[in-house]
Amino acid sequence: MSVHKISAADALQHLTSFDVVIDARSEAEFAEDHLPGAVNWPTLNNEERRVIGTLYKQVNPFEAKKRGAALSARNIAAHIERELLDTPKSWQPLVYCWRGGNRSGALATILGAIGFKVTLIDGGYKAYRSAVLADLPDLAQRFRYRVVCGRTGTGKTHLLQALSAQGAQILDLEALAQHRSSVLGLIPGQAQPSQKLFDSRLWAALRALDPTREVYVEAESKRVGNVTVPEALINAMRASPC
Repeated sequence: MSVHKISAADALQHLTSFDVVIDARSEAEFAEDHLPGAVNWPTLNNEERRVIGTLYKQVNPFEAKKRGAALSARNIAAHIERELLDTPKSWQPLVYCWRGGNRSGALATILGAIGFKVTLIDGGYKAYRSAVLADLPDLAQRFRYRVVCGRTGTGKTHLLQALSAQGAQILDLEALAQHRSSVLGLIPGQAQPSQKLFDSRLWAALRALDPTREVYVEAESKRVGNVTVPEALINAMRASPC
């Protein structure tokens, strides 16, 4: 069986080396936040997770684990039938769940028994979240920013998009936050991400930038709708030329 663990920090440094990143948590957990580019293969779906949690608290852990194992086995079988019947042995996934590893461990054990080389994030999503928060301040300060300033309605976002079309590097905080900021408010038809998901999107966007080139960013307050821009990034922007 080929299953091994790596730290969340190592996983973040080598995300592109995996063929797929699999989030084994429920749909609701995945929607709140997930690793960049991850796909959702719930070992237990929303309702099943609620039922097993209730059984665990109101009856006993042993009965909950039996029922949970049966549900997990069915769900994992469905994932394999849907996604992997034509997949070569060389396929290498990165798998994680919340923290304890029961859900991702069950999936990884079966995938490893098939013959795939599976990697698990030690500590799961919780460790990933800590790693992102630890990395964001340093990441935000690696770049030379040019801040696009001006009053509301003067076309700052249009200028940012035009710069991008010309090949310039941009960081579009409003797009990441799905909010037009100031009095313009929400983008019609788009709900804002959670703070956690915004942080993940910002981390991924910064990681994709080249630190040897300038980054154009629109002037923003610390809050963009309901999400907060990290202090380190706000400070770096305020210290940059407009």
